[in-house]
Amino acid sequence: MPARDRRRSATTATAVAILTTLALGACSPEPIGGAAAPGTSDAPLSLVGFAVPKAAHDEAQKAFAATAPGDGTTWTTSYGASGDQSRAVASGLDADVVHLSLEGDLTRLVDAGLVADTWDDDPHAGILSTSVVVLVVRAGNPKNIRGWDDLVRDDVAVVTPNPGSSGSARWNILAAYGAAVADGTEADGETYLRNLFDHVAALPGSGRDATTAFTSGTGDVLLSYENEAILARQQGETFEYVVPDATLLIENPAAVTVDADPRGQQYLDFVHSPAGQKIFASKGFRPLVDVGDLSVPGANDPADPFPAPSKLFTIADLGGWTDVNARFFADDGLITRIQQEKGTS
Repeated sequence: MPARDRRRSATTATAVAILTTLALGACSPEPIGGAAAPGTSDAPLSLVGFAVPKAAHDEAQKAFAATAPGDGTTWTTSYGASGDQSRAVASGLDADVVHLSLEGDLTRLVDAGLVADTWDDDPHAGILSTSVVVLVVRAGNPKNIRGWDDLVRDDVAVVTPNPGSSGSARWNILAAYGAAVADGTEADGETYLRNLFDHVAALPGSGRDATTAFTSGTGDVLLSYENEAILARQQGETFEYVVPDATLLIENPAAVTVDADPRGQQYLDFVHSPAGQKIFASKGFRPLVDVGDLSVPGANDPADPFPAPSKLFTIADLGGWTDVNARFFADDGLITRIQQEKGTS
């Protein structure tokens, strides 16, 4: 097994163990953080990320500014669809820290010489945040949606972001496929995905845009990250969410750029710490390390916010990102072909 795959497997095992224990956008030109202190912290750091973790980073950046390494640090930030953000950095958008949805969006920056190829040489294999794919439903769950089979009923319309631009969409689609093949074959998985796209009512550009479309009244069920559902409920949304028996562990990578201010790495170290991970957990992300006692408003059970699904699988279980991207999202990949056939690309 290649070294990177061994590290990824180790990180996945750690994340799953922690889950068992626990169960068991837009650009922001205004600085975020504390008032700038004299010295190097006069210069804001720049973070470019996918849309979903904005609220967690806002809180983590404030906490980092109150630490000795981050004293007075301020930030400029840009959030949006993961693929779009990755391409923007590759095209020249300034970034000290990048936090993206997919490994491929980050390795694009490695290939461009903007991120070191050792970006995942750490105890978490470069992963900064984790979650699982869930099914978001209307208050009271009027369609009685309990699992993946319900999404292809005649009376159900689905919202999920577009796999062409959104990293969260790819996680969603792969969760659906993985659940279908868990008790069947690859042919069953392909059949299920074709049926699922027949029930898609909207394909917004990002995970955050998909949530907005759903809360505005589109569709009966939204494919989303668990943390996105929890955060929306913290902000007053009344929808509910279902953690399917079989679902996919989402692992979002982060790194500093090769020319980053040293405080960029110090910030990533802070977010990986129990204090930083507790902030991310408070916004609905499943923590990478033990954060102690935890209550998360907006979760189905705030005192037990992250239940362990009975079948939690990973990208490694599906063959790893290189294989998955070729099979599903390349120009001749399964999802690309399905979207072309159904006119949803």
